[in-house]
Amino acid sequence: MSRADAAEDADARFMARALRLAERGLYSTDPNPRVGCVLVRAGEIIADAWHQRTGEPHAEPLALRQAGEQARGATAYVTLEPCCHQGRTPPCTEALINAGVARVVAAMQDPNPRVAGQGLEQLRAAGIAVEAGLMQTEAEALNPGFIRRMRTGLPWVRCKLAMSLDGRTAMASGESRWITSDAARADVQRLRARSSAILTGIGTVLSDDPSLNVRIDPQTGQAPAARSAVRQPLRVVLDTQLRLPEDARLLGLPGRTLVMTAVTPEHRQWNLLEAAGAEVLTSIPSGSGQIDLGWALRELGRRDCNEVLIEAGPQLAGAALRGGWIDELWVYLATHLMGDAARGLFHLPGLERMEQRVGLELLEVRQIGDDLRLRFRPQEGAGTNRPVPSVKRGAGKGAHV
Repeated sequence: MSRADAAEDADARFMARALRLAERGLYSTDPNPRVGCVLVRAGEIIADAWHQRTGEPHAEPLALRQAGEQARGATAYVTLEPCCHQGRTPPCTEALINAGVARVVAAMQDPNPRVAGQGLEQLRAAGIAVEAGLMQTEAEALNPGFIRRMRTGLPWVRCKLAMSLDGRTAMASGESRWITSDAARADVQRLRARSSAILTGIGTVLSDDPSLNVRIDPQTGQAPAARSAVRQPLRVVLDTQLRLPEDARLLGLPGRTLVMTAVTPEHRQWNLLEAAGAEVLTSIPSGSGQIDLGWALRELGRRDCNEVLIEAGPQLAGAALRGGWIDELWVYLATHLMGDAARGLFHLPGLERMEQRVGLELLEVRQIGDDLRLRFRPQEGAGTNRPVPSVKRGAGKGAHV
């Protein structure tokens, strides 16, 4: 192996270590990105760290603090361009320059307009050798919601569904507990834990009275020692006519609940829900008397939500799919049959010909306990009224639900 090849191999190895560190912040950094940093000197790791929680030090200063004077002349491998602005913490570029780091290798440029290449330029101006783009695809996969929100103002949207082998989500009576195994439900808890918000419709709340909370420590898979030990995502209910009862289970749990409605504060239920701890927000007029799903997602992006998880019935799931708002479908497939009369996965009216089918790209198949977890990406334009969202999505009119 040539010296150049050996150097490239070492760079990839140290960046892979930084990416694994960044992943440790999967459930705790929101709304900040997940970032890892490895400091290397003379081919040996002298310090490493990851950003753990919003408001706490970023990965770079944590690693520099570990390294002390050894950081002078070292190479810093970071999964995201170091920040160059004063936020809740000081600029990371300043810390790297003051520590005397000789080289910085960043996996990707920060999509935040307040950084967006300026951090790398500051480092270059200080005489530090800078490289960017190593393992960029892997780094982007860690922070799809942060990247989407910084570029478009919209969150990354996942839709979680559980179904039987014959594609049913509930019996004809509405009974749906439990379709999947304990292992699959624990996996959903981890999916919730990484989400900024969980979005559902009033129909699901009225029929199931769900909690929509995180009930396990995602790192250990066990019940948390204290309720405050787990970050709870924002619970969001789309409730056009404000039918949510003030004694709904999700209103009595730790964390915040946002109710999006089409009615005004004069509605009799408004004050009752606020007294129960909910925030109630009237949507912009849609012309149909319904809540515009595009408006709802833009509002969640404005509230710094990076990743939104839709857990809802066929009406809302179908509207989100038709509108092109879903980035990923997570389908938990249970190995049993529920019969012809049971309820389906999506409400997709008007599909009458084969060319109207909704195309899906299969990204992953994994066995979770006795069930299968299937992960899909909707194909562009397949069976929808507009293209399925890419990074530049959301310029048009949203689906109404």
